[in-house]
Amino acid sequence: MSQPNRAGRRKSPIGRDACLQADAHVTVVIPTLDEGHRIGALLAVLAGAPALVARIVVSDGGSVDDTVSIARRHGADVVAGPPGRGGQLRRGAERIADGWIWLLHADSELPPGWAESLRDTLARADPARAYYGRLRFASGDIRARIVERLAGWRCRVFRLPYGDQSLLIHARLLAALGGVPDLKLMEDVALARRLGRRLALMDLVIGTSARTYQRDGWFRRAAGNLIRLALFLAGRDPARLAKLKFSLIRKQIPCIYR
Repeated sequence: MSQPNRAGRRKSPIGRDACLQADAHVTVVIPTLDEGHRIGALLAVLAGAPALVARIVVSDGGSVDDTVSIARRHGADVVAGPPGRGGQLRRGAERIADGWIWLLHADSELPPGWAESLRDTLARADPARAYYGRLRFASGDIRARIVERLAGWRCRVFRLPYGDQSLLIHARLLAALGGVPDLKLMEDVALARRLGRRLALMDLVIGTSARTYQRDGWFRRAAGNLIRLALFLAGRDPARLAKLKFSLIRKQIPCIYR
């Protein structure tokens, strides 16, 4: 059992005092599946900050395109396994014994100044907490700004950031939580629920592709995601939710939201 310190508080099992003096760098973990058309751009941006990004782990789920060869050309370590983002993130993170881990999606876009923002976050970061970014879609559509605001509200009120906002978490904290949940879907929500009040917003915008929202309709896609979230929180099997076709959800949502 941990002992109270002089201020009467219990010491963190993560070893906060020691960690505060550590790691001004991160290991990035990226899950991939046939991302050859865009993974190179993200890896090149990350490679542009070698003093900050100490290592990149690409956890591939069986790509049949050139994703793996591109990752290796950029110096990334490649971990192979079956598809499923939760399992892929878990396998990648398990390669990191200590230090800060940055879980990042392959379609993420990092803005100018991202390295300085991340470095500032690390300078003040508490290893007993985890940090997520502010969502920004790669679209000038006003509906994108509305969905972004709704995502911000979801994070503030329910503490449920999604994976496309990235997650900065210390390896010891992640291990103490049991690692990334090995789920086909909603692994980000499951991990956020374990973290609870230990989640905090960092001053970093994370850009993400708007392709699925543009294809399905901005508000219909957002509503469909909320339906999946509600079903997951109600106890539905994530594997079954992953197989739920978005076209079936779309039929339940009025065309006015196209």
